[in-house]
This record gives sequence, structure tokens and C-alpha cells, in this order.
Amino acid sequence: MGILQALWLGVLQGITEFLPISSSGHLVLGKAILNVHTEGVAYEVFVHFGTFLAVLTVFWGDVWNMLSALARALRHPSPSNWRHSYREDFFLRLAILIALGTIPAVVVGLLFESEIKAAFSSPVFVSLALLVTGTLLLGTRWTKPRDTRFGMVRALLIGVAQGFAILPGISRSGSTIAAAMYLGVDRSEAARFSFLLALPAILGAAVLEGVELFQTGVPSQQAVTLLVGTIAAYISGTIALKWLLGVIRRGRLERFSYYCFAVGFVSLIWFGRGVFL
Repeated sequence: MGILQALWLGVLQGITEFLPISSSGHLVLGKAILNVHTEGVAYEVFVHFGTFLAVLTVFWGDVWNMLSALARALRHPSPSNWRHSYREDFFLRLAILIALGTIPAVVVGLLFESEIKAAFSSPVFVSLALLVTGTLLLGTRWTKPRDTRFGMVRALLIGVAQGFAILPGISRSGSTIAAAMYLGVDRSEAARFSFLLALPAILGAAVLEGVELFQTGVPSQQAVTLLVGTIAAYISGTIALKWLLGVIRRGRLERFSYYCFAVGFVSLIWFGRGVFL
């Protein structure tokens, strides 16, 4: 992989990781179009780390408050204190709900690892999955918010949506934000929870890939391309995340559905010629 290809794929990763159009799906299609074949998982580990830093940058205040709330609760680890803190401390409750919402993705990733890897080698599957993402996003047009409070049931259901989003072409942010909105959550709070939920998901993916990377090592000749990809993913991800939050506040999430439909149909025609014809 050359430097320009690393830059392009890093920008693509950063933008699509947060916009509800599937980063993994676009990387699969982008590699197929550019005829890029990355050896091992080094590039994926580094660009995931770049997008992880982007979420930390935008939501650092919330992350700090959650860590502080957990530290306060751990100083008094009695069940009665935890129950009281869960009811009264918003950020402790948010941290617990994010942990709960992360469980479905972990279960899906462990149980269906081989099937998920197979999906990453199929541009046709990605094309069909983008059409599913578009349908989910379009449906948010008719949702009506009822409140902003999250409970364990809602967090778990949103986590199930994130579990399905491990598949390339199913947008993680799109599916989780849409799921929250379908459950009656205000769109701004839905987006906030979705992106905070992304932190353990992105970090977990990077760690799992990093285990393999530790075993194989990082080729020295790839150092520059890896650094370029990481920086590109971080900068483009931060910009895309801030922009998307503004779009969601204005109630225009469903507009991304048209893009998903367009890319899904075009790529399905292009890559599906040998399958369907």
C-alpha cells in the first residue's frame, strides 16, 4: 500500500466510521475498487485507533465524568451504595448502560467470527447490507421522541443493533442511533449514547486485531503509511463526528439513507455482474 492509498483509506475510514454509511463497508468497496490488498491487520488496527481518538476528543467531558463517577462508586463498593448511585448519578448510570450495551457485540463477534470474516471478502454482501442501512435510516423520518432517559432494556436493545453492525455495510452509528430513535429516545441523546457506545466497540476491535499484530509484528517499511492512515482517520473522523452531531440536531438523519441506497445499488450492479448474470 502506497502513502496516497493509505491517506485515502484513512480519510474514508474516519468519515464513514461516524457518518451512518458504514466504514467497514466502504473500506471493503474501496479496497475492491482500488485493487488494494492489505497484508495482515496492521492498517486496520492503526486507523481504528485514529477513530477512537476522535471520539475521545469530541466526548472527552462525558468520558471524564463517567470515569470519575466509577471511581467514586468503587470507593464505596457496597450494593446499597451502588443502587443509590445508579439512581442519582447520571454519569455512573451512563457508564453502566454503555457496558451493558457492549455485551451483544462481544457475543456476536465471538460466536460468528468466521462468518463475519467471510462477509468482509464479499462486495456483493456489502452492497446488500448498505440497502438495509438505508432502510433503517429512512424509517427514522417517522419516529417521535418520547423522552431522553435510558434504561437497561433500551441500552441492551441498542447494543443488539450494534452487534448486527459488526457486519460490513451495516452502519454502527446508523443502526444504533436509529434503534434508539425507534425506542422513542430524543435524537440528540440517541446520538450521544451511540458514539459513547462506540468507544468500547472501537477499542475492542483494535485490541483483538492488535493481538494478531503483536504476533506478526509491524513491518518497518509500513511505518509511514500506518502513521499517515492513523492521522488521516483521526482528523477526518473528528470533523465528521462534529458535523454529524449538528445534522442530527436539525433532524436530518434520514437524508443519509439516499446515499446508502445509491451506493448500495450502484455497487451491487458493478460487483454483482458475475453473481447475478
